[in-house]
Parts: sequence; structure tokens; C-alpha cells
Amino acid sequence: MRTVSEDRPARITPAFPGRRWLLPSALVEQLDPEPSGRRPRRTARDWLVDFSCFLLAVLLGVLNLETLRREPGLGQGLSAADQVIGALACAAVWLRRRWPVGLAVVMVPVGLVSVVAAGTTLVAVFTVAVHRPFRYVAWIAGTVIAVQPLFYLWRPDPDLPYLGSVVFSALLITAVAGWGMLARSKRQLLLSLRDRARRAETEARLRAEQAQRLAREAIAREMHDVLAHRLTLLSVHAGALEFRPDASREEVARAAGVIRESAHEALQDLREIIGVLRAGDPDDAGRPQPTLDALGTLVDECREAGMRVASAGRVTEPGALPASVGRTVYRIAQEALTNARKHAPGTEVTVTVTGAPGEGLDVTVRNTPPTGAVPAVPGSGQGLIGLTERATLAGGTLRHGPTPDGGFEVAAHLPWTDRRTDGPTDRRDARRGDGT
Repeated sequence: MRTVSEDRPARITPAFPGRRWLLPSALVEQLDPEPSGRRPRRTARDWLVDFSCFLLAVLLGVLNLETLRREPGLGQGLSAADQVIGALACAAVWLRRRWPVGLAVVMVPVGLVSVVAAGTTLVAVFTVAVHRPFRYVAWIAGTVIAVQPLFYLWRPDPDLPYLGSVVFSALLITAVAGWGMLARSKRQLLLSLRDRARRAETEARLRAEQAQRLAREAIAREMHDVLAHRLTLLSVHAGALEFRPDASREEVARAAGVIRESAHEALQDLREIIGVLRAGDPDDAGRPQPTLDALGTLVDECREAGMRVASAGRVTEPGALPASVGRTVYRIAQEALTNARKHAPGTEVTVTVTGAPGEGLDVTVRNTPPTGAVPAVPGSGQGLIGLTERATLAGGTLRHGPTPDGGFEVAAHLPWTDRRTDGPTDRRDARRGDGT
């Protein structure tokens, strides 16, 4: 069975249509990847966040200018160099989306020589935490925290003691990294929910295709069971008229009547099946499906077609038989009689049906050995496969094969639940349960 993905690429509905500008471009790329593989354009939210990060880096740099002026022993040249490096670091914030790890690695040595670049360092750590796995965050944030004692040994804060400055910086960097990892986890949760929704849609489509395929197979089996019997009658009587041009008017009229009736029944059955296909409901049929009560009519039709058919057996309380079981019995007998008429013409066929509630139902169709050569019929064996599937779906078993005397036998056993008791549905199962 071919799926949609095998025929053509599945058309993916864009995530959050009309509100994509509210999402980051990285998330939009993973939700709805571009077919050409190009990088997604920055959304309005990206520009807003990038501008906010730039302003934050600039604001922290401006605040650190006062600390820079009060730092003892710092000459004008070093102060100017610190400010220039800080300005360049603030401008590099716009590169954080394209090279998050590279920017963070560069900011580790830059942060050692520039106080004004402290804001950019925090932004770089946050960006790595948002866009990269935990191992990158651990290495970069750990390295930034590890160099803080060296930085405050070289350039101590005039307002805080050494230990307080180191602890405050470590806590601030840890908080920024944790905030970034929280944002990343929220994005991953959204992606996983989206992926689950897509998988659910795909599974639902596959289940629908499988159900459609099973329904088509069931309708095909029904067409085979129904139409093969009718068309075989037409073939038998048309062949009789062809090979017996000297038949009497009564025989010709009787054969023509059977042909007309069989053709009418075949057309009626075909209309019902086509009606089911159009309606889409396999249980919506124009006429009630034949059950065990119609088995006598089936035997009479075969006798009128010239077959020698004997009916035997006894069914206790046939009115209590479930319709599904009765329909399966009818189809088994119909297919077996059709096969006997095609493969062993002129033989005597015996149809035996016995059973009772709680014991199950046994149906046997046996024909005597053919007197002449067995005709070769194309496609033989397909009907028996369908009968086996029917019996299995009904919870029973079916066996078929030649008999010791050279004939052929089709035998099936179907369960019949006794609604009046809560015991086993089949006495065979009860005996197995007792260990006998």
C-alpha cells in the first residue's frame, strides 16, 4: 500500500498561521522548514529581541563606565581601550544568532580586559543556552565563571569586597544560563507537541487508508461470493441451450427463465454492492443479507440448474442463530456449491448443517468423485481462501480437501453462543477447559 509520503511530499500546514512574527525564526525553521534549505528570515520578534539585547549590553556598559572611572591605577589609555573594546563587543551582539558559540568563546578573553563588555558576555552566555545543548552551556558558562576570580584579582571592584564580587558574578552568570535553558526547554516542548500532532495526523491517515483497504477487500469477497454463484448458473444454462439445439420448448423456456432470474438477481446484488460503495457504509444494504433461512432457496436454485443436491442435518432453535453466523454459513455453502458445479459437474453434492446453541454450528459440503476429467477453471482456489478468512473472522475454523474416495469436502465449524447461560460458547471449548 502506497502512502502519501511515497507519492509526493506531504504538504505541511504552517505553524500558527498569521502569528508567525510572534515566534523566533529558529523555532519557525524547525516547525516549518524551508523546502530550499535557506535560512529563515528574521521575524519581528527576532528584531525586537536582538534590539533589546543590544540595548541591554549598551546599558550595562554605560553603567560600568562609572566603575571604570573610579578604578584606581587605570590610565587614560587603558580606559579608552576598554571603552573601544566594549563598544565593539556591543556591536557584535547582532552576530549572536549566526555564531552563538563563537561569540561566547571570543567574549571569554574580552571580558578579562574590558569592564564595558560585561553586558555582551551575559548576552552571549544567554544566547548559547537558548540555541545550543547543555554541554556547550556547561563549558562556556563554567569557563566564564572560572575566570572571574582572575578578573577581580587584576581589576577589583571598588564597591564590593573580592569574595562578594566573585560570588555575585557567578550567581549572575548561572541565573542567565538557567534562564536561557528554560527558554530552550519551552521551545523543545512546543516542537515535541507539534511533532506528536503531526504523527497523530499521519497515523490517523494510515488507519483510514487501512480501513478503506479492508473495506474494499470485504466488498471484493462479497462480490465474488454473490456474483460467482449467479454467473455460474447463467453459464450452465447457456451452455445447455448451446449444446442442445433439439431441446423441447418447455426445456428451452425453463432454461431461459432460470437465465433471466439469475441475471436479474446478479444485477440486483451488483446494485446493492455499488450502493454500498457510493454510500460509504458497508452495513447499508438495500435488501437483507441471506442467512441460514435462505439456504433452502439456494439448494432449490442449484437443483433447478441441474445439480444433484441433497440437504441434511438438523439445527436446534434456528431462530436464535446470530445473523452474522447464519450469513457465514450461507456464503460457505454457496461458494462450495459453486465450486462443485464448476470443478465437478454432474456429481452428487450433499449439504449438511447441524448445531445447537452452546455447541456451535457445523456445515459440510461434500461431492462424490467426478466421472470424467476435472475441468480446469482459471483462478481456482481464491474462493476457498475467502471462505477461510470468513470462518476465521467469525471465530471458527474451516478445512477443505479431497476425500478418501476421490471426492471433495468443505467443512467448517462456527461458534454459537448460548445466550441463556454464562458458560462456554462451544462445548468443544468446555471440554478443552476440563482437560478432556
